[in-house]
Amino acid sequence: MWDDAFPSFLIGLREGLEAGLIVSILVATLVRADAKSRLPQVWTGVLAAIALALSFGAVLTFTAANLSATAQEAFGGVLSVIAVAFVTAMVFWMRRSARTFSGEIREKVTGALGMGAGVLMLTSFLAVGREGLETALFLWTTARAAGESSGPLTGAAIGLVLAAVLCWGLYRRVLRINLTKFFTATGVVLVVIAAGVLGYGLRDLQEGGVLPGLTTYAFDLSGSVDAGSWYSTLIQGVFNLMPTMTWLQVVGYVGYLAVVLPLFIRGVRGERVKAPEPDPTPAPEAVSSPRRRPVWVVPVAVVAVPAVVAGLVVALARPKPASSETVAVSETECGKGFTAPDTGRQTFQMHNTGDKTSEVYLIDPATGAVYGEVEGLAPGTTRDLVATVAGGSYAWRCVPTGAKAVTSATVHVSGGGGTVKAVVPVSGSDLAAPLKAYKVYVDQGLATLETQTRQLGADIAGDHLGKARTDWLTAHRTYSSLGAAYGTFEDFDKKINGRADGLAGGVDDKDFAGFHRIEYGLWHGQSASELKVPAQQLATAVVGLRKAFPTQDFDPGDLPLRAHEILENALQFELTGDTDEGSGTNLATVDSNLAGTRELLTVLRPLLTKESSTLLPTVDAAVARLQKLLDSAHHGGSWTPVEQLSQPEKARLDGATGQLLEDLAPVPDLLEIRKSA
Repeated sequence: MWDDAFPSFLIGLREGLEAGLIVSILVATLVRADAKSRLPQVWTGVLAAIALALSFGAVLTFTAANLSATAQEAFGGVLSVIAVAFVTAMVFWMRRSARTFSGEIREKVTGALGMGAGVLMLTSFLAVGREGLETALFLWTTARAAGESSGPLTGAAIGLVLAAVLCWGLYRRVLRINLTKFFTATGVVLVVIAAGVLGYGLRDLQEGGVLPGLTTYAFDLSGSVDAGSWYSTLIQGVFNLMPTMTWLQVVGYVGYLAVVLPLFIRGVRGERVKAPEPDPTPAPEAVSSPRRRPVWVVPVAVVAVPAVVAGLVVALARPKPASSETVAVSETECGKGFTAPDTGRQTFQMHNTGDKTSEVYLIDPATGAVYGEVEGLAPGTTRDLVATVAGGSYAWRCVPTGAKAVTSATVHVSGGGGTVKAVVPVSGSDLAAPLKAYKVYVDQGLATLETQTRQLGADIAGDHLGKARTDWLTAHRTYSSLGAAYGTFEDFDKKINGRADGLAGGVDDKDFAGFHRIEYGLWHGQSASELKVPAQQLATAVVGLRKAFPTQDFDPGDLPLRAHEILENALQFELTGDTDEGSGTNLATVDSNLAGTRELLTVLRPLLTKESSTLLPTVDAAVARLQKLLDSAHHGGSWTPVEQLSQPEKARLDGATGQLLEDLAPVPDLLEIRKSA
């Protein structure tokens, strides 16, 4: 957490000390001027500035939460750039103002004493308010970059508390701090941190579609840097430097440092900041005006006004309140109680009044596009369905288990509300062409596999066990590249690629057959005569599968599911070494699994491109990253066994596979075949 907390700690300490110095000078000046009765005016201004900063942070947080994912990226990117501008201006301002800092504040206070309570209050408010707004903006930006708020909030809180303690010590003259060195050192570090925030903000703008070059990488170190290591986490958290960065990020980062850092360092040479001390010359006490209102009125007002304004902004930025409309679902009636809703974000209470579990979809009746859905709505239960409604036509489609689909009457919603993106459902016919192409790929693979397993049998029959080990790996890799069809192979998969796990006799069990049975024998010193029968059984099973495959039921819905599941199994069984029976070739199997996944993505690419323009570039980059790591473990005809990988190498492989799985996770949802009957 400290890696995420440090930037916020530094900004809290720096901004808190600046604001605290101003307040301590204000207080010291009033005390020296024998105007203690005016201190509540200073604290009221400070309180108003704090309330404004907190309200500003609330507006940022809740406004961003109500934007779409793409808009959130663009919004965050813009604010990151603004935050960098504020921080840059802040460090240069302190550099310029350091020598005359105390004198200017005392001069303002002296003038305010003769001009009434409002001016003194405004002086303290403006003095502290800028630091408060900068802190809120930078804290929000760093929290968003970190992906969590606990670390940045903790760091900022510690920094502010430490700044308050230091300011109290300076005011009481119990501390002597060389503020010149302090502001110089923190200024340099903040400039470096701001460069990272700028790079992160530019990436956000790219992901939000505001700037180009999202997939144009300047470098990709993910294959050699463990993203989960402590040092990588520290660098990413503090400086926002990532293993993979686009050219725009790198140019922005380097360009900012090349311009700002030299200017700042040249400017601080020879400048000195002294600890604030009260002015020995007392200012004239202003004539106090009679108190005309209770003492608590102004402080309450300065806190309430920003809070109320922030609440109004948040309320107006939120989608319209959800409706409480209840819609009935059954085998005979669908959408009973459904009336034309208001535009905006709505919540419908879907109540199953029938006796069968049902799936429910809010659709465009003309195109079948889906705006929202509830799956597995049990009889007698009620669940919320949240959807955003704009002007257009809407209807409910209920699909009870084992019954025909029922579609409600269409309602028409007038008005604007913007454009609402709906998911156009994928049908079996949409997947027909990809399925046909993948069947051709599998059929060709099985033909190759038949030839290879016959060669493996011939090697063993001729007692050429060295050659058999090579040919075993070749054949096993061919089979491992057909992963999307495993569910279709029925009992053949157990005969061809079964495992000893779960068998009573383990590797000696009579039912242990297929590639792993032969692997065990080849790498555990069994003779050719002992392996002859298993090799013949394997070849027979492959021939049987090749004949049966054209008539087997290959569900088109399996294609998008397997896009994720192939590598999920690789992570579970191969990268743990769980299936290794002595050959140490698990990484070769993962390589073949990746090839099968790549082939599957090839046939699904047209549909995926239509459903999501950003998914495939991200997946392609993750595939290339994992492939690079696997290639580094391949040395001629041998592969590094999983158990011989170093801890960093293993962590990188697991991390790259996990990231690819995360990137592939949306595929089944994007290409789900929704029931229509």
